[in-house]
Amino acid sequence: MKIKILLTSAFALAASTLSAEDARWWKGNLHTHSLWSDGDDYPEMIADWYRSNGYHFLGISDHNVLAEGQHWIHREKNAGGQRAFDKYMKRFGDDWVEQKVVNGVPQVRLKTYAEYRPKMSVPGSFLLIQSEELSDQFQGRPIHINVTNIKKQIPPQGGAGVAATMQKNIDAVMAQRKATGQPMFPHINHPNFGWAIQPADMIQLRGEQFFEVYNGHPAVRNYGDSKHLSTGQIWDVINAYRIGVHKLPLMFGLGTDDAHNYHDLAVGQSNTGRGWVMVHAKALTPESIIAAMERGDFYASSGVAVDGIRLARRTYSFRIQPEKGVTYTTRFIGTRKNFKSSPDLSKRNALKPSEAGIGEILGQSQSLEPSYTFNGDELYVRAEIKASRKKANPYAIGEYERAWLQPVRPKK
Repeated sequence: MKIKILLTSAFALAASTLSAEDARWWKGNLHTHSLWSDGDDYPEMIADWYRSNGYHFLGISDHNVLAEGQHWIHREKNAGGQRAFDKYMKRFGDDWVEQKVVNGVPQVRLKTYAEYRPKMSVPGSFLLIQSEELSDQFQGRPIHINVTNIKKQIPPQGGAGVAATMQKNIDAVMAQRKATGQPMFPHINHPNFGWAIQPADMIQLRGEQFFEVYNGHPAVRNYGDSKHLSTGQIWDVINAYRIGVHKLPLMFGLGTDDAHNYHDLAVGQSNTGRGWVMVHAKALTPESIIAAMERGDFYASSGVAVDGIRLARRTYSFRIQPEKGVTYTTRFIGTRKNFKSSPDLSKRNALKPSEAGIGEILGQSQSLEPSYTFNGDELYVRAEIKASRKKANPYAIGEYERAWLQPVRPKK
């Protein structure tokens, strides 16, 4: 029996119909770092961890660099030090690891993406995707945008403001995509890092469909504070105005690790296994993964798994894959067409968007098969699931496992 799964397109409703035989779920992380920039491990070791821990795809996205060309580093005086090197040697051995001593300085060569990709990839099982974290700034505020499946390194573009800086970097990515014909996409990283990016900065971006609603780095402040919105609230403000005022496509939410630290696992470290995406795609290829994500056929997670996502004419539903002894609360969150919009940027960035009717809780369920029935006046609805189980090695103390499903729009 075929189960039809209908999800929102980035540009139009119900653009795809997939069957259980046509597609499957793939787990991946699109944001992580190696010794090519400020991570503390070798890219092969990082790929080996993800491959061995149930992931199907990985993008190692170092800051403003691609893993190419001859690059030798001090064997001991680097972020991973002798400990990382010893583990690297034990795992891969002299036949793979290249080292030398120059003027008494022990050095090791970092393998390029072209070298380690064929060694670590497994067709149909584990995919490496070349990526870059475009790390820019405006007046000291960090503006970071990941590029997934990049072909040529892009330098930071700069700009006359926060939004302008993001737009120029996004434009550079889309220009490369057009020029090369290679599918790739930008996504906005951790907007609350350094409190750099406000909702209004992201609302009118063109060519951008994705941002990180969850990032596992301890400094990114996913949940905001008394003076700043959470990333979930930011997401709702963005989509309320994008759909309701500017008639732009929905913005989708990603979960990522942003891992830098691979040896000491603890709160306060930027570790693996904290956030990921589950993508419903036909094949484990960059083209298939990117096409599915651009359709919205994916969700973000820090521990909760779902399937059977279905958008019908009047209802939106899915199934939670239960874990023994764990209960789940689903909140259906959305914004109605009559929300109180404002041209004032400070009001768009206000601390209580719900007072303007943005990001209201439209329904709640403890069922393993939650369902929402549309009234017809919703701009969009998204689902957020919180488990009763606390997350192992959380990015913040007391964090619970969650999942974030992409916003959908009611069918007309």
